[in-house]
Amino acid sequence: MPGRRILSLWFPRLAAERWLRHDRGRGETPFAVVAEVAQAQVLASLSAAAEAAGLWAGQPLRDALAMCPALVTRPAAPAAEAAFLSALRRWAGRFSPWVAEAPPDGLVADLTGCAHLFGGETALLAEVEADCAALGLTLRAAIADTPGAAWALARHGGAGEAPPHRSGDAIDQEARATRARAARRPRTQAALPTASPPVPVSFPAASILGGSRRQAAGGRQPPSPPPSAAPAAVPRGIIAPPGQTRAALAPLPVAALRLPEETVAALARVGLRRIGDLTGPARGPLARRFGREVLRRLDQALGLEPEPVSPARADPVSAVRLTLPEPIGLEADVAAALDRMLPRLCARLAERGHGARRLRLEAHRVDRRVETVEIGLARPAAEPDRLRPVLALKLGGIDAGEGIDMLRLVAVATEPVYPVQHRGHLEAAEEAGRRLAAGAGLDDLIGRIGARIGLDAVVRLHPAESHIPEKAAQVLAAAWSAPSPVPWPAPPRPRPLVLFRPEPVAAPEGPDLPPRFRWRRRELTLASAAGPERIAPEWWLDAPEWRSGTRDYWRVETTGGERLWLFYAHGGAVPGGWFCHGVFA
Repeated sequence: MPGRRILSLWFPRLAAERWLRHDRGRGETPFAVVAEVAQAQVLASLSAAAEAAGLWAGQPLRDALAMCPALVTRPAAPAAEAAFLSALRRWAGRFSPWVAEAPPDGLVADLTGCAHLFGGETALLAEVEADCAALGLTLRAAIADTPGAAWALARHGGAGEAPPHRSGDAIDQEARATRARAARRPRTQAALPTASPPVPVSFPAASILGGSRRQAAGGRQPPSPPPSAAPAAVPRGIIAPPGQTRAALAPLPVAALRLPEETVAALARVGLRRIGDLTGPARGPLARRFGREVLRRLDQALGLEPEPVSPARADPVSAVRLTLPEPIGLEADVAAALDRMLPRLCARLAERGHGARRLRLEAHRVDRRVETVEIGLARPAAEPDRLRPVLALKLGGIDAGEGIDMLRLVAVATEPVYPVQHRGHLEAAEEAGRRLAAGAGLDDLIGRIGARIGLDAVVRLHPAESHIPEKAAQVLAAAWSAPSPVPWPAPPRPRPLVLFRPEPVAAPEGPDLPPRFRWRRRELTLASAAGPERIAPEWWLDAPEWRSGTRDYWRVETTGGERLWLFYAHGGAVPGGWFCHGVFA
């Protein structure tokens, strides 16, 4: 696509410098982020001090500690690093509205029509580098005509790189006789191209700005600025002039085309080590031997195949803010501010057809500390009358300190809310309204209880299709489930009120019900009994609790008034005996 200009930003120490930004005093101490690769701990990201100590990415941790005992490490946090990269993407939005992430440690931005707002590409790149230096981040940047070219120049341009590892069958390690035959080959005979020596790829700022001007002026140098003018900042990044992508990519290694390591090694074995080496051979044999991905990446880098920059969509955040003219510190004042914020938030949610499932109230204090409280709801809601009582339960936990000067209310999690219109006779509509009101009241009750003890602690039971007593019901979180649409099936026999894991009972061996037995260190005497009820295990499942075989259950009552649920296990994979499984009311 002619006229496009792409900026590629690479943060080679992103994971390590994410930690170091929180501890500025550790800049001189070797630091590394450790990741687990193939059940081994290796260095994933290093600080500048760690690299100066001779360590490298991919090195085993034990070898690194042997070389540098003072090395400080932290575990890798992919989720936190991804969130940090997303924050950098939002920062890069000040240079271009079209910014995308290049995981795990890069960004790409479409600068078409944006560079002149900053005084040109050189000034823009200098400002980008200045911002990253202020943020404590190491940056390698490049500007080119295509995303692939900018990516390659940012990561592999600017300095000659060591040639890739040569395997045993590389051309440079052929037998002497083979090299002798290759030397006697006629010049007219086609041969495999050889690798060109590494050439640094860098374009000085003067040549970038004045290259086209010298051609238009007949080769004369542009006039130099007056001595009194302040010199402009010269960026360290690479800027490939428009239309010179092929020349800029030619000396770079083939790994700059974003190819897999095995493909790069296969190309190196036949002497194709630089991007310029791939433009000479015929495309058909190259694709048949190394795959179509090689040609696809080459065409993308050269601009022959389009590669769009797809920025991430902004997260839809429903939030309102209230800035106070004077700091407040009373709970009543916070509640009054909440009454002003809730209608606005609910109006925004209603416009989107959503309801809040989780709400967070942020209280920004004058000492720059933030107090937060968060609530969850059993059902999504967009009515202030349903949200206010639950939030009011949490206001007492806010520490106002020296005062609160700003409040922010955020709907952290939202869900669609579908309005229901009831049609039919008047009596049916009234009954449906009562059922709907009863359901809303239960949801509000679950939300209030969850605000005090946590939503995860509020559960409900649903019937399950199993004849096993302990599997007859399933426990579900009340906030994330609806009441059972079907009634509970009636059990064939009464079931105990409290059901626990079977506990052994000391009684004579045999299936006959004992007149006396010992349970929980107590001697009990049988007064009455009803049974037996035989329950067989689920033979298609291997349940460890039912390896004792078929059970005969008895409802017994002792002379002391205890009503127990005893069973005799006939034995199976493990020996049987008498057990107590529950207690009746």
